[in-house]
Amino acid sequence: MKSWTTKNGIVVTKLLSGRSNVFLISANTNKILVDTGPGRVWRTLNRRLMDLNIKTLDYLVLTHAHYDHAGNAERIKIVFGAKVIINEYEAPFLRKGGNTPTRGTNPFTGFMVKLLMPAFSSLVIYHALEPDIITVVSTDFEIIKGSVYVIHTPGHTPGSQSVIADNEIAIVGDAMFGVFPGSVFPPFGLDSEELVRSWGKLLKTKCKLYLPSHGSENSIELVTKDYNRRNEKNNILN
Repeated sequence: MKSWTTKNGIVVTKLLSGRSNVFLISANTNKILVDTGPGRVWRTLNRRLMDLNIKTLDYLVLTHAHYDHAGNAERIKIVFGAKVIINEYEAPFLRKGGNTPTRGTNPFTGFMVKLLMPAFSSLVIYHALEPDIITVVSTDFEIIKGSVYVIHTPGHTPGSQSVIADNEIAIVGDAMFGVFPGSVFPPFGLDSEELVRSWGKLLKTKCKLYLPSHGSENSIELVTKDYNRRNEKNNILN
């Protein structure tokens, strides 16, 4: 399990990696899980938490209500006692175990969504859950005073959110990917322009490291380069 530590001693640990990353934030005695992966990874996730001697979790932050992020939310709440935090736009989907709508950001992924989603919609449901804390789009939500907070970073879905630790590390859900060389742009997103605006919001935090839910970590240099390139392209087109 890979981990990163901020200057103030907050530790971010990648519990699961691959198709769906799951992160644990340890800040003194506070334990915060960010996303849960799909239901099929429950045994591995539970074992990793046990390996770290985690018996309780203070919070579970869901970056958005998709099955590969919220698939084990009910189990995490029941087994570890975590209070579940989600954005107001995503909460209705969590309550019914459904997926917030999204679309492809390029012709290929757009075709995939139109072709495959109707056939697979029954396979990507998860256990419905009532959230404990609902964040709003207009206000950052402080989990640990002065160190860990949640910001609204829409684009992939309307209520996507990211978790900021010490203004050094950002856990960004699907606002970015860490899969494609030279780019952090996700292959799926409801609003591509809003996605890029969310990168600008994230860059204003001055975080040096951006941890996506899919792929490896992104540096501030890479995010800044892609952000500037896409803004320049939009300015030319407009």
